[in-house]
Amino acid sequence: MDRIEQKLKAGKRLSKLDATKNLKNTEKIMGDNDFIVSKTDTKGFITYCNRIFVDMAGWSRRELIGANHNLIRHPDMPRIAFKIAWDLISSKQEFFGFVKNLRKDGGYYWVLAYITADEDLNGNIIGYTSFRKKPSREAIKKITPIYQALIEAEKTGGMEASYNLLKEALNATDENVVEKYHELVFTLQKDKK
Repeated sequence: MDRIEQKLKAGKRLSKLDATKNLKNTEKIMGDNDFIVSKTDTKGFITYCNRIFVDMAGWSRRELIGANHNLIRHPDMPRIAFKIAWDLISSKQEFFGFVKNLRKDGGYYWVLAYITADEDLNGNIIGYTSFRKKPSREAIKKITPIYQALIEAEKTGGMEASYNLLKEALNATDENVVEKYHELVFTLQKDKK
């Protein structure tokens, strides 16, 4: 029995610590009409995932349900992107962004993600829902070097350096950095190549 199966049998949840460390430069591309849907609780543990998510991530539904969504976090993603996403959705705002996800086999896949908070009848956040679709190839080409620069900034100056670089790249202020980032995402996605 492998380590993952032992952990599941013991009732433990999977997280980014269980993701493969053997990265491959192989991309799985979403179909033009595919949508990935997943739901998490307020801590990011997966409570629902559709068939396309299971197929794209390469993990079984049994492995994904209960796992932390960070199980599929690719190391080529800057941490500042996730901080912005969490800051937005935890304050009941929407997040749109390009995300490179890690597959179980060490490969990857890109998505255009939309994440929103789920609320109960009293307006309390009870979880989050994410819808993902195929991003344009041109968007991936343009966002990749930006993300690489943000990662390099994080290595030397932490998330603050990454955030400041993002603001500079977007010609933004603290007050409009999210608006400018979303504007960039929508502009890049319009090019459907």
